[in-house]
Amino acid sequence: MNDVANAGKSAEAGKSAARVRGNPKDKGQIVLVLQGGGALGAYQVGVCQALSEAGIEPDWVIGTSIGAINAALIAGNEPGERFDRLREFWARVEHGPVARLFGSVPFIGAAMSNMLTIMQGIPAFFQPNVRSFTGVSVPLGAEAAGYYTTEPLARTLEELIDFGRINGGPTRLTVGAANVRTAEMRYFDSRDMPLDIRHVMASGALPPAFPAVRIDGQLYWDGGILSNTPVEAVFDDNPRRNSLVFAVHIWNPNGNEPETIWQVMNRHKDIQYSSRAASHITRQKQMHRLRHIIAELDKLLPDDLRQDPEVRALTSYGCRTQMHVVRLLAPALDGEDHTKDIDFSSAGIRSRWEAGYRDTADLLDAAPWEGDFDPVEGFILHEARMGAIATRG
Repeated sequence: MNDVANAGKSAEAGKSAARVRGNPKDKGQIVLVLQGGGALGAYQVGVCQALSEAGIEPDWVIGTSIGAINAALIAGNEPGERFDRLREFWARVEHGPVARLFGSVPFIGAAMSNMLTIMQGIPAFFQPNVRSFTGVSVPLGAEAAGYYTTEPLARTLEELIDFGRINGGPTRLTVGAANVRTAEMRYFDSRDMPLDIRHVMASGALPPAFPAVRIDGQLYWDGGILSNTPVEAVFDDNPRRNSLVFAVHIWNPNGNEPETIWQVMNRHKDIQYSSRAASHITRQKQMHRLRHIIAELDKLLPDDLRQDPEVRALTSYGCRTQMHVVRLLAPALDGEDHTKDIDFSSAGIRSRWEAGYRDTADLLDAAPWEGDFDPVEGFILHEARMGAIATRG
């Protein structure tokens, strides 16, 4: 077995298993939101490991692209088996021996390794679509128009995910995909419909590399095209519930001014796939505060007025639920560039995995959601980045 198979063992080396202060379940349902980002998704596995060691199992997992794959591996396995399945998946998608050999070459090794991945694919994930070599204008069919085929990924996931558990188990799964014809975001939710391998594959069908996936007559692409941070699925859920939401961000929303074309390409990708997370949060904070204000005003009305049908219709917009949203922001690795999302090297996966574990262990130790907060605030943000935690009510 390759190095990634032992990544989880090294994640907590030198420290005890992650622990949490207080009882997070007191804040309501536990929700895990996972961004898309290819190889960057290894950070999410470290987060999941730390949560599991602390005895925190999600009630609801939401993901896009690689986040949808990690989410399905979580929801589609028993709690005691989830980490083994995650580790198995990431061991399978690690660069093969030839790419690892190229990767060891000083200065240009990483670029050569990534180029080999582009040319040959990853056996358990994607392989070149030979028909695409005939030309970009050659009709390949709507479900085959991509530079790669993802049939290897379908076989891998079928071996590692129990969709019977997803559709009948206690952990709710939601995956986001973009409708090709309408440009609308669609969230496929196990609470509302049976999910299968197509829904997970659609969420990760990033064009032009991967072909679209057809579901119920409609074609879908990677949800990251429209919303790579699918946290709005929690905010817009009905009925709303008190929640502690762990939103795991693997692209860097903040960064330095780029000075070279190479840096421009890296920063552009970070901005693109950070997916307007900050504006989503600002909007939701405003909306939740207004809901709480309506609920407070409702309490001031006399009983006879409160029973009036028109008044009841208006006050129904009020809501007293409270959401604690924890944004875990993955750190940038030294020397990373715009190809970081295809860095499936053992060193890259292990480094991101360990960073996710450390960041989450520190977060759980701090437990910023514990304490007294303004009851009118329906949305409380806790931002965790490299050990520093900021709370904004």
